Amino acid sequence: MKFPALSHWLPCLLSGILATTLVRAAEPPAPNTLMPDEVRVGWRLLWDGKTSAGWRGANLDTFPDQGWLMKDGVLTIPAAGGVQGASGGDIVTVETFANFELTVDFRLAPNAKSGIKYFVDPAAPKGPATSLGLQYHLVDDATNPDAKLGTNGNRTLGSVYDLYPAANNKKFNPPGAWNTARIVVRGNHVEHWLNGALVLAFDRGSDEFRHHVQESKYKAVAGFGLAPAGRILLQDHGYEASFRNLKIRLLPLATEAKTKV
Repeated sequence: MKFPALSHWLPCLLSGILATTLVRAAEPPAPNTLMPDEVRVGWRLLWDGKTSAGWRGANLDTFPDQGWLMKDGVLTIPAAGGVQGASGGDIVTVETFANFELTVDFRLAPNAKSGIKYFVDPAAPKGPATSLGLQYHLVDDATNPDAKLGTNGNRTLGSVYDLYPAANNKKFNPPGAWNTARIVVRGNHVEHWLNGALVLAFDRGSDEFRHHVQESKYKAVAGFGLAPAGRILLQDHGYEASFRNLKIRLLPLATEAKTKV
């Protein structure tokens, strides 16, 4: 019995191994994990994908004992008829952050809204059922009525809630699909990104910022949005919203030119 020469079958074998390796390399990492390159530049998980470690209720010393669900690497706040804080209440990080880059995958149910807040001080004056802070707004622009309120679209997806509108040409996936929010803070300079694209940038404390605050629902809150550091908050707004891949890294103060929309 004759076997094919080694020179015939070895290239095919090597090609198959290479193809399998490339396919595996192209596969996205599992949720709530860090790649070696991410660790090297300072990224860490803000949520471990399994437990409440590092988080607590905004108005509690511990994590809420109801409402928030952790399953299959996804953190979900169930719907509660649109009643803010009725499911489990807002949750905040135990740590505070000043200069940072934060990324969060989020998924909204149809008609839902929620928010990712930063520079939150749970001990400061509160709004209705929630701690105050700058907010990366999460909302179903097509059907939730809140997206049509405010001024010039400053309550739409990706906006700084009630202050700055996200770009009109933003790209996002519909309710039920995952999107990625990114917040970058260097000193007073802040950027909101959505699915890899910059959708707004502003400077806290600027004349423009103070004008927007005076035109907003926060005008009576002294020093709103100007805290030097604060907690990250995930909002319970009475609608179903899910989160995963919460990652953060600390940043030095910027010396380079600021990014413009």
